[in-house]
Amino acid sequence: MFWSGIADEAGRALETQIRAHKELGWSHIELRQIGDTTLAYADDREFDRIRRTLDRAGMKVSCFASAIANWSRDVTDPFDKDVDELRRAIPRLRQLGTKYVRIMSYVNKKPLPEAEWRREALRRLKELARIAEDGGVVLLHENCHGWASESPENTNDMLAEVNSPALKLVFDTGNSQGGGRTSWGFYEKLDKRQIAYVHLKDMRNDGSATWPGEGDSSVRRILEDLFRRGYDGGISIEPHIAAVIHEGKESDPKRMYDSYIEYGRRAMTLVNGIRSGANT
Repeated sequence: MFWSGIADEAGRALETQIRAHKELGWSHIELRQIGDTTLAYADDREFDRIRRTLDRAGMKVSCFASAIANWSRDVTDPFDKDVDELRRAIPRLRQLGTKYVRIMSYVNKKPLPEAEWRREALRRLKELARIAEDGGVVLLHENCHGWASESPENTNDMLAEVNSPALKLVFDTGNSQGGGRTSWGFYEKLDKRQIAYVHLKDMRNDGSATWPGEGDSSVRRILEDLFRRGYDGGISIEPHIAAVIHEGKESDPKRMYDSYIEYGRRAMTLVNGIRSGANT
């Protein structure tokens, strides 16, 4: 098992993100926003700076948290944007030694009838998985926004229909909590063999984020079950305590950084306790 985190919640600058992970003693980092750009859309000069900065720090990129098929991209929007982002990202991820790309499965704002939503979302995901497979990377679908996130049954259906080694799951422990759903209820029905990566988040039923293990998302129960099944992949924090970057919510830089560090330390304490208990 290794630790990582969606590091723009510690700060926008790459140097700040690296500093936070170094302070936590982590050697992996999950990249989303880097300043005002991303791994896919940084120009060549900026990407080279990003790569060199990571190399000097001895920091490995565990995953690229892309915008592909996410909450901002409707199932009726032009598909070229997602294809372009993935094709731009692949050679850069290969340079960084990174195989994982976080994706979702398209929101439905029109809305289309459910059957049409399913058909078009799966058509696009099949094409993206083909590109990923050819490029030597793996798409990780997050239970956040999109057709497959509507239910665990939809998620399992997606995996069966796409049927590609280049499509696996990242399970976010907080995303499926609330609105009449529970994280445990979602997790319980998933094909656990397909979970390749974990986002650690804890939410209350009222939709507010809290420290890991203190909310309503059954974080401890989920992690206990994962470890009992032999999970040994990455655990990547996404606190949402002082910042929700994709919603444009940020607080002052000091609070963002300090809360990220506090979240990481609490997460390690929680997980170390679970794992030591499982070994006694």
